[in-house]
Amino acid sequence: MFSSVPNALVTVIGIWIVYAFFDALFGWAVGNAVWQAASRRECLDQVGRAGACWPGVIAWIPNLIYGLYPKDEVWRINLAGLVLLLWAAPLWLPRVQSKVQIGLSLVLLFPLLASYLFLGGEKGIVWSALIALGLAAFLWTLLTAATETVFGLGIARFAVAALGFGGQGDEARRRLAIAVLLAIYLVAVLLVQALSLPFVPTRVWGGLFLTLVISGIGIAFSLPAGIVLALGRRSRMPLISLLSTTFIELFRSVPLITILFMFNTMLPLFLPVGVEVNQLLRAIVAVCLFSAAYMAEVVRGGLQAIPRGQYEAASAMGLGFWQATGLVIMPQALKIMIPTIVGNFIGLFKDTTLVSIVGLFDLLSMSRAVGEDTRWLGLFLEPFFFVTMIYFVVCFGMSQYSLNLEQRLSAGERR
Repeated sequence: MFSSVPNALVTVIGIWIVYAFFDALFGWAVGNAVWQAASRRECLDQVGRAGACWPGVIAWIPNLIYGLYPKDEVWRINLAGLVLLLWAAPLWLPRVQSKVQIGLSLVLLFPLLASYLFLGGEKGIVWSALIALGLAAFLWTLLTAATETVFGLGIARFAVAALGFGGQGDEARRRLAIAVLLAIYLVAVLLVQALSLPFVPTRVWGGLFLTLVISGIGIAFSLPAGIVLALGRRSRMPLISLLSTTFIELFRSVPLITILFMFNTMLPLFLPVGVEVNQLLRAIVAVCLFSAAYMAEVVRGGLQAIPRGQYEAASAMGLGFWQATGLVIMPQALKIMIPTIVGNFIGLFKDTTLVSIVGLFDLLSMSRAVGEDTRWLGLFLEPFFFVTMIYFVVCFGMSQYSLNLEQRLSAGERR
């Protein structure tokens, strides 16, 4: 930093710029800020424009987080968030062995349970069965995490040992394990039948809640769909390769904003009369397809980075195509592409702000609504600053987790 006169000069100037920036930011956000006021006019009377007016943001925090979701039903969103944390917690417990199964159940089945918590309303037979499947997977995760942590056995194997079937044949033990899983599902069905929640239309969803729903579904869908598309593009079957390539190039050649407009305005024109697709569902499908196309190219780049010798070694061991891909090739490719994959996830999380152009009140739209309130008319800078900090915390957390994951997976590759 001070090895020479030019380096010392650049260092001093850089330190001064950083100090001046944070001094001005701290003075505006904290030092000269107004924390109690009834309106923006009162804030301006106290400090003018030299300090931030936080009472407006504080008053709108429930809307910034939950949108226009009914306040007496917000507990449903909080409950779904708690279920998500409990479902994902075993993935970080060292003694839990069924992490792959728990991770797959989280990605595939948590939306089934969360959809009813968020939406509510009448439950048909099919939807009740799907909700019960999600709840059963959650109960199985908790029981499996508990038994593997304490006894080192999954819930099915623990039940077999506890009931004295350990010395029986494989068929008897398999039947008992299936009976345990069916019992968990039956309990879930009874709980779902006893649960009745009022309907909350998607038009009142908004804020950070809506942003997390769209980006979460997009992230969960993009990686597996991208893997399938990447494998399809590399397939030796001309039709599959052509279809995958066409899909990828089509969605990568069009901006997301155009795809959102197409799904929002053009899709209803191609549907039969009387058939209407929910506006939020249209936006989610557009985001999922767009992100899957970009993720496919990321995965394809990782597959191309794998040496040919890995394919030949897998073939020499007698592994088929799917075994070699799932056990040898794909784990190495995904590990190589962790930074790019997480970078796509971060970009997708930020791109959800574009759904505001189709009438959805995401986090950015709700922050804009603060300045349109008659009490806080013209208050835009503070809500945007607050939203910026939310985006920074989420994206920085994802980035740091990817760095830690990359270092942990590369622990045996020190060079």
